Parts: sequence; C-alpha cells; structure tokens
Amino acid sequence: MASGQERVLRRRIRSVQSTKKITRAMELIAASRIVKAQQRVAAARPYSEQITEVIRQLSASGAGLDHPLLQAREEVKNVGFIAITADRGLAGAYNGSIIRTVERAIAERQRRNVGYSLVVAGKKADSFFRWRGYKLAYSGTGFSEQPHYEHACALADVVIEQYQEEAIDEVQLVYTRFLSMGTQRVVSRKLLPLDTGSIVQRAEGAGPPAAYEFEPEPTEILERLLPQYVQARVFAALLESAASEQAARQRAMKAATDNAEELIKNLSIDANKLRQAGITTEIMEIVGGAEALRQASHSPSQEATFREMEQV
Repeated sequence: MASGQERVLRRRIRSVQSTKKITRAMELIAASRIVKAQQRVAAARPYSEQITEVIRQLSASGAGLDHPLLQAREEVKNVGFIAITADRGLAGAYNGSIIRTVERAIAERQRRNVGYSLVVAGKKADSFFRWRGYKLAYSGTGFSEQPHYEHACALADVVIEQYQEEAIDEVQLVYTRFLSMGTQRVVSRKLLPLDTGSIVQRAEGAGPPAAYEFEPEPTEILERLLPQYVQARVFAALLESAASEQAARQRAMKAATDNAEELIKNLSIDANKLRQAGITTEIMEIVGGAEALRQASHSPSQEATFREMEQV
C-alpha cells in the first residue's frame, strides 16, 4: 500500500517539476521583455511632449479652440470606452482588473440610461465582451506585447469618427499605467473631449510665446494636429499597457515557480515518510521472522523430540 502511494507522489513530483521549468522560463522571458517595453515608452515620450508643445504654441498664437474634439456636450447620452488588455493570459489579475473596471463603468452608466460604445484591444477583452453579448464597435488583437503606432491610429480613429458624428458624447480610455516593476495601476481617463482649459492654462504658463509664422493658419494646423494628439495618447497607453503586462506576467510566473518549489518540497517530505515507513515495516517483518525462528529452535517440544531421537 505504501509503495503504491509513494509511486503516485513521485509521479506528481515529476509533473510539478516539469511545470516549474515552464513557469521559470516564462518568468525570465517576461523579465527580459520588460526592459524593452520600458525603452519603447521612453522613446515615445519626446513625440508626445513635442506635439503637446506645438498645440500650446498654436493656442497662444490665436488658434481657435472650437474644434469638435474640444467641444464638450451639454448632455452625455452615449459614452465610448477604449479598453486595453492582453492577447494572452498567465498575467495574474492584469486582464481581469481592466475588464471589471469597464464592466462596472458600463453598468453604472446604464443605470442612468446612458448608452455605450466599446472599442477593445487584446484577445482577452474581445472574447470576454463578445461572449457576454456586449456591443463592440471595433476590436484589435495580436499586438498587445508589441504595439505600433498604426494600431493606436486604428483604435483612436474609431472613437474620433464617432465623436465627430455625435454618436458618442464622451470617450474613456481604460488601461494599466506602468509605475514601477512592482506597481501597475488601472486608470480610466477621459480621452474626449480634450481638456481645453488645461491646454490654455499650460500655454499661458509656458512663458511668452515664440515668434512663429504659421503656414497655413494656426487654426487649420490645430485641426490637423488634434487627431494626431489623440492617437499619440492612445499609443502611449498601449506602450504602458505592454510594459504592465510583462511586469504582471513576470510577477505571476515567479509566484507560480515559488509555489511549485514549495509543493515539490512538501510532496518530497510525504514521499520520504512513506518510504521510511515501508523500510521500517520491512525491517520489523525481518526481525519478527528471525525472532520467531529463534524461539522455535529453543522450544521444549523440539528439545523432547531431540532426546527421543537420541534414545532410539
């Protein structure tokens, strides 16, 4: 009985060891990809800063702030959501946190009779919301770990078109912000309409404007630049989400590897106890058999038999 249980434990130990090798490899891969993802975030930051600075200069030069993307609606009847998740799992609560945040936001607005339009990035969000019957205006998949600018344009252009056509009155961008290797936070930020007050305030606080001559007019440049500004913000969110995904996966795989090591340790102890119990049982059987033979060889009936044989 003990030997059978021991074989089961040994087989389970080998299975856990194989799983540990996989989780350890995934942990190392995710750790190596985090550095590249952080570098991409840092490389995209100058473009975002420069396009913001150009908008400030245009605002300070008298460009009109009556662009449709800057105009807030008096009544919000429909809200658009851009939800950024991963294409793969095994990243702890990374995908679930985004999905729950969007689901709660939609439910809250539906209680106020406010409609919604959903744009998702990542297979996890796509499969979740499709399976539950949510209306998807657009779904982009296959680029969560290495997003490119055209992927951000595809997501942003959908909500820009809907907002300009007044199909939606507000856009919320939901993604995971990368703060550090150990800290990532789900944030929901208003993407549209753009904050006019913030642009004007930053332009006024940036000191005297430079003496630029614009061709064409500043207002026309601003009209062309604002959609690119929205695309840049979505692209920045995609890059931060990619870094957050790798950090979450690295942390989840490390926890899985540590749990596998602990499980192997406990199973090995149980297997050794069974092995020791089996050895002890065998020793006791040998000792008991030897003692029985010794007692049988010195029994009185056997001595009498020997004496009778000698007299004959």
